[in-house]
This record gives sequence, C-alpha cells and structure tokens, in this order.
Amino acid sequence: MSTSPSSTTERTRELSAVYKKVAFRIIPFLFLCFVVAFIDRVNIGFAKLQMQDDLELSAAAYGLGAGLFFVGYVIFELPSNLGLEKWGARKTLMRIMVLWGLTSGATAFVTEEWQFYVLRFFLGVFEAGFAPGVILYLTYWFSPRLRGKAFGYFLSASAVAGIIGSPLSGWIMERADGAMNMDGWRWMLLIEAAPAVILGFLVLVVLSDRPGSAKWLNERERALLAEDISEGDSAHGDKQHSLLGALKQPYVYLLGFVYLSIQFGVYLISFWLPTIVAGLGDFGTSAIGLIAMLPFIGAFVGMLVIAYSSDRTGAYRRHIVIATAIAMVALLATTVIDDPVISVILLVIAATGFFGSLPAFWPLPPMYFSGFAVAGAIALINSIGTTAGFFAPYAAGWVTDATGNIDGVLWGGAVILTLGLTVLVMLPRREAAVRVENSEVGRENSEVASK
Repeated sequence: MSTSPSSTTERTRELSAVYKKVAFRIIPFLFLCFVVAFIDRVNIGFAKLQMQDDLELSAAAYGLGAGLFFVGYVIFELPSNLGLEKWGARKTLMRIMVLWGLTSGATAFVTEEWQFYVLRFFLGVFEAGFAPGVILYLTYWFSPRLRGKAFGYFLSASAVAGIIGSPLSGWIMERADGAMNMDGWRWMLLIEAAPAVILGFLVLVVLSDRPGSAKWLNERERALLAEDISEGDSAHGDKQHSLLGALKQPYVYLLGFVYLSIQFGVYLISFWLPTIVAGLGDFGTSAIGLIAMLPFIGAFVGMLVIAYSSDRTGAYRRHIVIATAIAMVALLATTVIDDPVISVILLVIAATGFFGSLPAFWPLPPMYFSGFAVAGAIALINSIGTTAGFFAPYAAGWVTDATGNIDGVLWGGAVILTLGLTVLVMLPRREAAVRVENSEVGRENSEVASK
C-alpha cells in the first residue's frame, strides 16, 4: 500500500513535533541529574588538594580510593540495568540518586584511610547503572537516527559538570574552610551531595517509564513514537535479542574494550586535571578551579558538535577514531611541553576529543542488540569500559609516587587507545541504515520547510 507525499510530509511534521516535545520534557532533567552525578563522582579530585594531607594519603592511596568507586560500579552495573528494564526507570533512577547522594555526603566525615576506601566503593555500588540506565532509557524514546544527538545532550552534562564543578568546588573549599571547625574539602563534599537526594525524589514526578505510560503524550503521539522507533530499530538487520545470547556474542566484549580505551583518557583528565593544573604554576585553589574549567568547555562543545555531525552522516566510528586520536596526541604532547599556556590549550584539545567521542560511541550497541539484550549489552559494555576508571587513577597515582609524574601512564594509555581503535575499525559495519534513514528524513524535512 503506497503512501502519498502529502501524508508522508504530514507524518514527518507530526514526528518532529513529538520528538521536540519528548526532548524538552526529559532531556533537561536527565542532563541536570548527570551534572550532579558527575560532580559527586569526580569532586574527589579537588578534595585531594586538601584531604591528602589531612588523611595522610599517598598519591597511590588516593588513586586507589578514587578507583574503588569503579569496582563497586562495575560489579552492580549489569544487575541495575536489568532492573531498570524489568521494574522501570522511575524507581531505578530514584533509588540510585538518593543512595549515592547520601553516600557522597557521608564521605565528608571520614577520618581514616579505610573509611575513604569503603565509602568510595559503596558510592560506586549505589551509582551503578545510572549513566547506562539513562542511555537505555533514551532508546525507548528516540529513533536510531536521533540517538546520537540525544546521547550527546545527555552525556555533555559530564563536561558541564566540569565547567560548573571545578570553580564551584574550588570556591567552596576556599571559602568554607574552617567554618564550624570543618575543613573546606569536607564542606564541599557535603554541599555538593545534597542536590542528588532532592533530584532523586523528583524523578518520580518528572519522568515516565516508557512512551506508552506517558500521560503528557496523547494517543496519536504515543502511536507515532512507537511506530517510528520500531521501524528504525528493525532497519539494522539481524540482532541478538536474548540476554544470554548477547553475553555469548564477541561484539559486546569488543565494544567494551573500545569503550575502555576511550574512557582511559576521559578518567585521566577527570581525576588528575586539578593536580596537573596545580603543577603548571603557583595557583590558589580557586584559580586552579577556573583553569581546570577550560578543558571541560572544550569537552562540552566537542560533544555537541560530534553528536550532531555523526548523526547527520551516520559515520559514528570515523568520528570516534579522528577525535580520540587527536586527543591522545595532545595529551602526550603535555609531557614534553613546559609552557603553561600551551599545556592548557593541549588539555582543552584532549578533553574535547575524548569526551566528544562518547556521543558517537553509544549509538553503536543498539545496532547489534535489541530487546532485553540491549539492556544487558549496554550495561556490560559500560562496565568493561568503566574499569578504566579504576586502573587510570590508580596507575597514575602509583607512577607519580615512583617517578614524580604521570608520563608513563599517558604513553600506556596511547597504546591501549591504538588497540581499541584498531578493534573498532574491524567490527562489522551497521551504520548504513542510519545514513539512508537520515538522508530520507533530511529530504522530507526540506520538503516540509519549503511548503
């Protein structure tokens, strides 16, 4: 049965309006939640500037504590994502946010090294599943041709967290130091934990589990979404649908290794940026925060630009390879450059490339998996990649204690990234359907605009 051009044009117009409605409803709120999550995850990098002396931590001990977050995160990530698929996003995300907020705040009261380790581990346990859970959640609401941009808007919150969190953390630590006989780093952890608990309870009010249960969409809008997303998902050919089948597929582990190679650079920047900046000159805590903000501004721009470009062309892996290769070269260049201004510029380039590649990566897993399998695949891929969050800061701390710098870790990261990108370009290609779909939608949108 043929479809008339006028009906196709009208459907395109309706779909565009529905997707805008969905985007404005859920993405700003999820964006804000991830800003808070990422600040609570990496603000320990700023706390280190004071807490390391207070708790008498070595660089290796700090790196271990920072990395233990990811041990708990990896262990509980797959169960959390499967729970979201089974019990819904609202209950799952509310539980995650409230518990991680309480745990992050409790870190402000540690007095012993072992307490620091325990709370960092449980912070990872409670936050496990948030980012991959939201990525899975967005696949319920957006067609494959729009997921790069949707993921990009959400994931760019990690860069905004750096833009906001760096100067904010430095300012709180400096201004609140000594208030009520508490150190500045303790106040910083306590104050920055509170929004997670508040937003956790708001999840129940703002979000709907799936389009079919969204009372803020009418029946026609729900039907259009379901049809468009189903058509987009089926365009990629054969996929693995069962969880057990997905876990037997080599693609999930290969994509996990690719993600690990990218995340190695992301977490080196996230956890060691304040320390790297402090080593460039004699700066106060607030000044370090302002300078450390600059790479995250680049990261934010990179995520949005690469998300838009990769969605428009469908060339996701090409964007990943180019962005991360340039980022790694820039990061390595900081080991031989002594000029502070040039070093900061190189850090901006590195953050732009590593963070910017993330929105181009996450549209790939749904091209290989669907149904219950995609929930497990996304969680497992993220778990494998997130182990870089343990090894990168711990290795950096250990090497710093041994050599006085982290240059050896950066060169090791370059080797890992090279292997990861080699694996990526060898994977079977599934992006063709997205390119075709995007070109057809682009023509339809042009027709709508011309009328």
